[in-house]
Amino acid sequence: MSLFVKKPMSVLLAEANDNEKGLKKTLSAGSLVALGIGAIIGAGLFVRTAAAAAQSAGPSVTIGFIVAAIGCALAGLCYAELSSSIPISGSAYTYTYATMGELMAWIIGWDLVLEYAVGAATVGIAWSEYLNNLLVNVLHWKAIAYEWCHSPFQHSIPDAAGVVHSGILNLPAFFIVSLLSLLLIKGTQESAFVNSIIVITKVAIVIMIIVLGWGFVNSANLTPYIPDPAVYTDHAGVSHSFGGIMGILGAAGTVFFAFIGFDAVSTAAQETKNPKVAMPIGILGSLAVCTILYILFAHVLTGIAPVEFFRNEGGEASVVAAINKFMPGYGWLANLVTVAILAGFSSVILVMLLGQSRVFFSMSNDGLLPKAFSDVHPKYKTPYKANLFILIIVGLFAALIPGDVVGDMTSIGTLFAFMLVCIAVIILRKTDPDLPRQFKTPFVPLVPILGVLVCGAMIYGLGWTNWLRLIVWLAIGFVIYFGYSRKNSKLNNK
Repeated sequence: MSLFVKKPMSVLLAEANDNEKGLKKTLSAGSLVALGIGAIIGAGLFVRTAAAAAQSAGPSVTIGFIVAAIGCALAGLCYAELSSSIPISGSAYTYTYATMGELMAWIIGWDLVLEYAVGAATVGIAWSEYLNNLLVNVLHWKAIAYEWCHSPFQHSIPDAAGVVHSGILNLPAFFIVSLLSLLLIKGTQESAFVNSIIVITKVAIVIMIIVLGWGFVNSANLTPYIPDPAVYTDHAGVSHSFGGIMGILGAAGTVFFAFIGFDAVSTAAQETKNPKVAMPIGILGSLAVCTILYILFAHVLTGIAPVEFFRNEGGEASVVAAINKFMPGYGWLANLVTVAILAGFSSVILVMLLGQSRVFFSMSNDGLLPKAFSDVHPKYKTPYKANLFILIIVGLFAALIPGDVVGDMTSIGTLFAFMLVCIAVIILRKTDPDLPRQFKTPFVPLVPILGVLVCGAMIYGLGWTNWLRLIVWLAIGFVIYFGYSRKNSKLNNK
């Protein structure tokens, strides 16, 4: 049995003929930019920005966004080369299996589980926060009790009577994950029309907050722009490097979650009219537009409210909380943000759960995961057992683990996968120089090496607690691989 057995190109081509026959090259550079913007703007911006400002960087979270964008751009160019090297559309897992072998495919597949599953849990927790805002500020109903919308590891700040509440289960987060998982089992998918409306709404809200909030920016909140190095301990007792270079790197790793999704652009390489020209425009163009919006958004958010606000009463549903307290007369904007964000979050969770089920389906088909995960429902023709398993795992993560923890786990897992993608480009240029490439990463090996360094710096900035979580996650993955997957691999047992 070889750890580096590769999936033959002939097998991939046969699968392509069965499942993806008829893909047309219809996408232009402009289409890819629009696709990227739609995929990028999501929960990360509306939730993780305040967390990064409070825990790591203060106003200099804007610099963190720039660092994260550079890392994404470098990795994205490498991602585009790999996705265009194999003539089918597919995930990082699929083309890594064909080019670098089974063990590396397993590592990236396991990281995709971390990205999609834990990412869906993160957005589910954010959905829960904004649901309470909808109930209280829009519908004027009673809020869900703290105990039933927070994890058991979370504690509230003391209320007026000095009482501290402890979480038990985040039921709204478990509910939305369960509901969307069941919809996926039935085969319900968001239509392009509805998705387009959600994308336009998300971008419009970001622009409205920037334009309307600019007049409420208080320069005192932005001074000093880069705080002096210090240590901040949050309400859960976790210490964070705050201020200075380490604070900026920590913020970059935290807000990196806001860029997850841009790799959707590179997976469309085979449906693009002129990938050599359109792919870099699509990747860099969508990242540039979103980065500009993100920097302006972060500048306004940290300008209208002080860091202490985001550490305390403004820690949850932070954007709405800041608008309500520091932008008098704009309660309508806070209400609009709440409703639109809930719809947008639902869309993101649906896509992440869908992506997770596809990764499980592919890995199960290859024998690396139990066959049950590739069983298709006789009526709905969906991998229902995989969806049910994902419902349980993601639902429990969302119900039991704090949002900051799962958000950083998603970021560090994806950053690690991006580093592997960058390394893969260098290896493949040496081992398979004649492999057809519709798009080539420029300045190899410089661009991939810079991608590894920038993504590695963000991982470093996330701190030892997150390094430990990644090591534990990979260790669990290796136990599964060597205990089950390697023995049941279809390629290794031919």
